[in-house]
Amino acid sequence: MVGPVWLPALVVNQRGFALSILSRSLFVALLSSSVVFSTSAWSESILGALSKAYEFNSQLNSARAGVRVTDEGVAIAKSGYRPVIAGFSNYTLSRQAGVRLQTGGFGVSLSQNLFDGFQTLNNVRAAESQVFAQREALRNTEQNILFNAASAYMDVIRDRRIASLLQQNLAFLEEQVRAANSRFEVGEGTRTDVAQADATRASAVAQLAAARAQALASAATYRQVVGDEPNGLQAASPVTKLLPATLDRSVDVALSQHPAIKSNLHVVDAQAFSVKSAEGALLPQLSAEAGVQRSFRESSLNSQQDGTSDSASIGLQLNIPIYNGGRTTATVRRNKEQLGQARIDVDVSRDQVRAAVTSAWTQYIAAQQSIAANRELVSAAQLALNGVQEELNVGQRTTLDVLDAQADVITAQVNLANSERDAVVASYAILSAVGALSAERLNLRVTKYEPKEHYNAVKDKWYGLRTPDGR
Repeated sequence: MVGPVWLPALVVNQRGFALSILSRSLFVALLSSSVVFSTSAWSESILGALSKAYEFNSQLNSARAGVRVTDEGVAIAKSGYRPVIAGFSNYTLSRQAGVRLQTGGFGVSLSQNLFDGFQTLNNVRAAESQVFAQREALRNTEQNILFNAASAYMDVIRDRRIASLLQQNLAFLEEQVRAANSRFEVGEGTRTDVAQADATRASAVAQLAAARAQALASAATYRQVVGDEPNGLQAASPVTKLLPATLDRSVDVALSQHPAIKSNLHVVDAQAFSVKSAEGALLPQLSAEAGVQRSFRESSLNSQQDGTSDSASIGLQLNIPIYNGGRTTATVRRNKEQLGQARIDVDVSRDQVRAAVTSAWTQYIAAQQSIAANRELVSAAQLALNGVQEELNVGQRTTLDVLDAQADVITAQVNLANSERDAVVASYAILSAVGALSAERLNLRVTKYEPKEHYNAVKDKWYGLRTPDGR
């Protein structure tokens, strides 16, 4: 499946912000604290955060373990080529007509498959295809984790920036409350001006509390994905140089190389081999059988038959299936249906990839345009606020006009913070959607995980209980 390509931004209206109101206890705790986020002597870049996620993310490490589990399927399938050796023994004590009789024996048997209707051959090929599919699924998981890390990184930067802006906004509004009270005391203002300033300041307190909570939540998500505290995060830019030139080119690249599509194609191969393996159960089965045995017999009559004897045997066994209740044919039909479903899943993954690429691309273009527009809006809104404040000083404006102008400024600044975050995240979403968001493409300073190493260590292993890492 294709990972998510977009996260919803904060919704901003003309006068305020759609931020959830905290419970009273949390509100008081946040109100009494200052917006101070932990910093460290060093800084963290977005590529550094992605490197940590690549190495330490638990979900990604679980996916890697899943590939190692699948690798063992090849060794299990190849066991059908190898002989089966077993030891056996038996002992019987009986009494009849007053005669006590003891018999027993022990030996070794060997069975070697010679022909099983190509079942083992197709089982091995199916297992290998499943390994290839799991590797591509791992690549897709890597992409999703790296994208989630980039998104979490930018969310922390955005939410902390918004909290800082809202704290500055609160300081500005507190100054407006003080100024309104001063003007009212000298008879230059009205009680309405004071009430409007107080109401706006109270709303700003609630908005700041919610913004702080959102920043803490984003930091928690960052820790979950990256595995470290979000300290000293540097500003990030879109990975424009790594993106395809056009939307059409992006779609073509995605359809040809996205790991979700490749994984499903390998699943189709595995299911096709499973069909052939099931059909092989309808063919004759030939095996070689050999064994050696030592037997003993002891009776209370001391018969001449008492004593030990050795025997050895070798031969061929041919089994020709005729009818087993319809189990084999039902298995063949089921595997054919699974093959048909796997082929449909390829089309589903292609549709999902195409939609993800288009969505990410359009979001990226929209975010770039939004950045340019919001920068102009911030500049114009700040200029308007300065003018309104000057006009208030000469009695041509009211306190409400100043509050409205300040709301426009803070709204534009928050929208700009959202747009800058969205542009970076959308660029990484495009890389993920085309199947190119990888440690190699980003040039991350990490030790690349190579699933082939474990596969090569176990695929032809005849015996051993320890895993390649010594467990």
